[in-house]
Amino acid sequence: MADELEFIEQGLQRSQIDEFFAEELARAGYGGMELAPTPMGMQIVLKAEKPGMVIGKGGKNIRKITTQLEERFDLEDPQIDVQEVDEPDLNAQIVADRLANALERGWYFRKAGHTTIDRIMEAGALGAEIVLSGKVTGNRGRVEKFNRGYIKHNGEPAEEIVDHGKGVAVMKLGTIGVNVKIIPPNAELPDDFEIQEDANIEDLVVDETEADEELEELLEGEGDEAADEAEEADVEAAAEPAEFDDDEEEVIEEAIEADDDVEEELDELADEVEGEDDEFSDVDDEAAETAEDLLDEMEEEDDDEEGGEE
Repeated sequence: MADELEFIEQGLQRSQIDEFFAEELARAGYGGMELAPTPMGMQIVLKAEKPGMVIGKGGKNIRKITTQLEERFDLEDPQIDVQEVDEPDLNAQIVADRLANALERGWYFRKAGHTTIDRIMEAGALGAEIVLSGKVTGNRGRVEKFNRGYIKHNGEPAEEIVDHGKGVAVMKLGTIGVNVKIIPPNAELPDDFEIQEDANIEDLVVDETEADEELEELLEGEGDEAADEAEEADVEAAAEPAEFDDDEEEVIEEAIEADDDVEEELDELADEVEGEDDEFSDVDDEAAETAEDLLDEMEEEDDDEEGGEE
């Protein structure tokens, strides 16, 4: 089976088990679960407001739930550990179920929303959000939000820190979805900051000159390391003898022969050029002799003309 299909099946099975516990343990104050596969079987940690109701008299209820898990979800030897919720008002799942029950009993949605979120903040939560969606009043569906404190909506903190809970209120006009988000107290958020009173500013302010010197030292160290690595790579490359395949050796031999042919052609061209230079030198000598003869004749004619005038 492909990994993608395996992940999808695991997520689907997890959602089905969660829905099963929410139906079976609604009266016990179901507060969520955690699944952990072990060599001995599937370890299931249940969180409940009333653990006694989950276990039942003499463990009757917990054995019944274990049998149903084995039959319905093909879990091998599921081991259920029930834990009590210390503060129910800080458990998003319990709060969502309570709010859905209050709406079903006829509470007005605004009063129920404000009362619930006030109880969450009084329990010490850093922030909370309640979203009611559906036919809250009338035949038209809409969304109502109740916010207090600080809440994260996206990113890793929204997945890891924020506690999520969902419930459904079945009304005469239709169902109302209840979505609750709670940031518990003492949660470490990535954008938290701390104000130090009576702090010495000199100890906190960084000297610019020292910082520049440290930066230069770091850059020089990185440059030296890069140069050393490059030298080591060159030495290794020079030390390792070159190994070639038969095909590569043939290609190298052909390249060497081609170079020899090119050198021979260049030598022939050089010889031809030298021969042409000799011919041009002979022509230059003849031209020089002809010019001298012409000059001698012109001088003789000038002398004859001068003698006749006398």
